[in-house]
Amino acid sequence: MSEIEVSKFLSYVLRHAPEAAGLTLESEGWAPIDALLEGAARAGKGMTRELLQRVVDTNSKKRFEISPDGGRVRAVQGHSTAEVQREYPPLEPPQRLYHGTATRFLPSIREQGLRPGSRHHVHLSKDAETAVAVGQRHGKPVVLIVAAQAMHADGHLFFQAENGVWLTPAVPPAYLSEA
Repeated sequence: MSEIEVSKFLSYVLRHAPEAAGLTLESEGWAPIDALLEGAARAGKGMTRELLQRVVDTNSKKRFEISPDGGRVRAVQGHSTAEVQREYPPLEPPQRLYHGTATRFLPSIREQGLRPGSRHHVHLSKDAETAVAVGQRHGKPVVLIVAAQAMHADGHLFFQAENGVWLTPAVPPAYLSEA
C-alpha cells in the first residue's frame, strides 16, 4: 500500500467504520495497532508497523497519533462512529475562525448554520487558506467567517484537536459571514 492509501484506509477505519478492519474503538478513539494491522491484512490492505508509523509522522494534516506507549493509534478528530466520544477540554477560541465549503451548500447554511452532519463536530480552521483547501474538495469553494469570540461569549463551546483543528457542536447562522 502507498502512504496515501494507508492514510485513506486509516481515516475510514479510525473515523467511520472500525468494523471494516474488525476493530472496536475505545471511547477516545484508540485502536490496538496489532489488531489494526491484522484487520488491514484480512481486508487485503497489507500494511506494516513501519509504514503506519511513517504515515502518522508525515501526514501533513496530522490526522493520526500513536499512544505514548506505542501500542495504540487513533484519528485525532473527524469521527462519525457512535462508539467514539472524544473528550476535548473546552478552550477560548480566537476572534474569528473559518469554514470552507462549496457554494452549493450556502442556501442551507444561511438557513440552518453549520451542522456536523454525520460527524460529531463542525470543523473550523484558524486561517482562510486552509478553509479554501477544504472547500475545494466539495466543489466551487467559499470561505465562511465564524464569529468565534462572540459565540463563545454567548455560551457556545469550542475545542481544539491535537492537530489544531477547531471543533464546535454547531454554528448558528447569526455567527456566520462570507469572506
